[in-house]
Amino acid sequence: MTVNLTVENGCVQFICSNELEPMLEQGTASVRRVSHVEWDYNQQGWTADMSPVGGTVLGAFKHRSEALKAEHEWLVRNRNL
Repeated sequence: MTVNLTVENGCVQFICSNELEPMLEQGTASVRRVSHVEWDYNQQGWTADMSPVGGTVLGAFKHRSEALKAEHEWLVRNRNL
């Protein structure tokens, strides 16, 4: 697994996953949602809403896993995470 870490203003930023949860115990942790992967009834597919971090809505995708992959790729490409 490749993990991208970004340090900004003394804070380490990364995409949280079960494998990385031990990092949350290394100091004072703050976890925030940077996107919303949800079913879109109008489009009848899964979308990844990246607006909390200045992005757009990705999708619609047939499978939730596709929306999660697009979300991850967007964060790597646009937020260096």
